[in-house]
Amino acid sequence: MRPKACIFDLDGVIVDTAKYHYLAWKRLAKELGFEFTEKDNERLKGVSRMESLEILLSVGGIKIEDQKLKEQLSDKKNNWYVEYISQMTKDEILPGVEEFLRKLKNAGIKIAIGSASKNTMTILRRIELVDLFDSIIDGTKITKAKPDPEVFLKAAEELNVDPKDCCVFEDAVAGIEAAKRAGMKVIGVGDHEILKDADRVITSFVGHGIELVEF
Repeated sequence: MRPKACIFDLDGVIVDTAKYHYLAWKRLAKELGFEFTEKDNERLKGVSRMESLEILLSVGGIKIEDQKLKEQLSDKKNNWYVEYISQMTKDEILPGVEEFLRKLKNAGIKIAIGSASKNTMTILRRIELVDLFDSIIDGTKITKAKPDPEVFLKAAEELNVDPKDCCVFEDAVAGIEAAKRAGMKVIGVGDHEILKDADRVITSFVGHGIELVEF
């Protein structure tokens, strides 16, 4: 059976912005007087910005009680991140992604973005993909983070497609759980072991046609 719509997470599926998040957190840690490694950064994947800050502070052995100061640090990190992603180009679209999106469109399958990132529109404009999507649900339109299915259910609603007729592409465990809870098929993008709960797992979009989404 072919889905009527495909919903794509952004970070790690369409583009890899993880490196920019890491550079911004590393810069904040340096300013606070400690080193933040790539291994430390693994703990931040799929975690909200404020939770990420708590993890970063614990790595540096720093205790901050003042909520306002925490928010200032979080905003500083985000401003640096936005500074980095504002330099992105179309070259940063992950291999095979744009071709695959166009194959879906040509087959009459609707496509949407379902991302918790509030910087989604900035990224999509920089990589020149905004006009390709029929719906864009991002962090400015949702109140609950994955694994809550809100982001995917809202995308289905905006596309006017029943959730059971949707297929989600995700690179995170929380995202796969969210898609399952929404009653959708889900294809993991990344490591088979980590994303084992997905209906299928691919390491890249290169060479895939629309048979990938036929179940």
